[in-house]
Amino acid sequence: MSKTRTITLLIQQAPYGSSKPKAALDMALSAAVFEQNVQLIFMSDGIFQLLPDQQPADILAKNTSAALTALPLYGIESVYVDAASLQHRNLSLEGLAIDAESVSTEQLATLIHESDVLVAL
Repeated sequence: MSKTRTITLLIQQAPYGSSKPKAALDMALSAAVFEQNVQLIFMSDGIFQLLPDQQPADILAKNTSAALTALPLYGIESVYVDAASLQHRNLSLEGLAIDAESVSTEQLATLIHESDVLVAL
């Protein structure tokens, strides 16, 4: 029997211009299929991935919003946003496309410390 692990993914890059944000979401969904405890932490420009009404077709990119809305279907309910990153970009939790919890730098450190696996993208 396999051990359930806590896998934390730090998503730090804007949703388009790199494959890393999509790879992070794909990794999260894949881990959840194998019944791992997945936590997503959006920080820095990664927060832009959570904005609604994105139009990536204008830059010939695929929209990653579908993966975000699928998170609860896969049992991924631990979605966090770095409070300082939100404030720095003049964004609020209410303006995000999905539910997330705003956390302080100290809370982020605790989440990371308590993780079995940390992947930063």
